[in-house]
Order: sequence, then structure tokens, then C-alpha cells
Amino acid sequence: MAALYFLSHPEKGSAMYYVAFAIGYFIEMIPNYLFSNWYTFGTKPNLKNAGGFLLARLVNVAVQFGLLPLALAAFPLWRDDLISLIVIFIGGCINYLICLLFFKKKEPETQKE
Repeated sequence: MAALYFLSHPEKGSAMYYVAFAIGYFIEMIPNYLFSNWYTFGTKPNLKNAGGFLLARLVNVAVQFGLLPLALAAFPLWRDDLISLIVIFIGGCINYLICLLFFKKKEPETQKE
């Protein structure tokens, strides 16, 4: 949905651009949360890891939005898309480390003989 809006309304300064971006970001979070549970961490969805995932994503967005203007100002000779990729990578690493705190697989109980 957001991608269709971006294709039909490329004005980056308009408020609807940011609304469409936010809608796409939050829609993407649902399958990302489920796949992170099942495939990345091998856990089942629950309230604890859902809260941790939401916290990690909010920190990720804050890091990206906060770090991007600083990086653009600090490295004016670098290409903007390269700086954006570096910032996304840093935010993703921080996101993963926060998720590790909340997505813990329970150890199987050993049977006593």
C-alpha cells in the first residue's frame, strides 16, 4: 500500500509521504515479528517477546532517524545512499541485540532417571 503511494506521489516533502512510510513500516512489523519468532530465534510468540520486539523496533527507528542527519553532516563527501545503508546496518545490529534479550528459547527439561 505504501509502495503504491510512493510510486504515484514522489514528493518527499509532503506529509502524506511520511504517513505512507509509517503505515508501511507498521504493516511490515507483523510478519517480521512472526518470522523472527519462528525462524530467527526458534520461539513462540508471547507478550514478553512482542513487547521486546516493539521496543527494539522503536529504538531502531530512533537510532536511524537520529544517526542519519549526523552521518550526513559528518561525511559530506560520501554518497547519501551509502551513508543510509551504513545507518540502516547499525540500526539493524542494535535491533538484533535488543531482541536477543527478549527472545529466549526455553531449555528442554532433562529427565531424571
